[in-house]
Amino acid sequence: MKLTIRRYRWSDLDTILALHRICLAQVGLVPGDGVYYDDDFPRIQEIYLACGGDFLVGESDSRVVSMGGIKPIDTATAEICRLRVHPEFQRRGFGATMLLALEQRAVELGFNRVRGDTTVNQEAALALYERRGWRELSRHQVGGHVVVYIEKDLIPPALLEL
Repeated sequence: MKLTIRRYRWSDLDTILALHRICLAQVGLVPGDGVYYDDDFPRIQEIYLACGGDFLVGESDSRVVSMGGIKPIDTATAEICRLRVHPEFQRRGFGATMLLALEQRAVELGFNRVRGDTTVNQEAALALYERRGWRELSRHQVGGHVVVYIEKDLIPPALLEL
């Protein structure tokens, strides 16, 4: 099965909101639990696209099965957020493919560092970030969850060729 990554379209809204909720429920989380929320979804254009970030979706057989956003923090740093893969499509490399696409897009947008967070009960996400070279910055108790804050320095493509 192949994953095709493209930019978010307004018509994707209901699908990605459902994907977000399904993925959180899989690890025992719900929007509004103090860690996760979903009020940014109706405002993707404003929060991600119009301010120098991006929001990508991944399709397999014309079905949206993954997603992820890039949200500027400052001129050098962006937050990678909303990285999700539908449970039926996990363990196929789609999360790694989406994360790589988000990192590459962040470089294209001019960022040299990305940050993110996840919770300790999202073990697959923690392992993925570690494999991709992210480092842990800190852990904090938020609501009833331990949130892990992570970061990665990005290397512009021109430097990789040296």
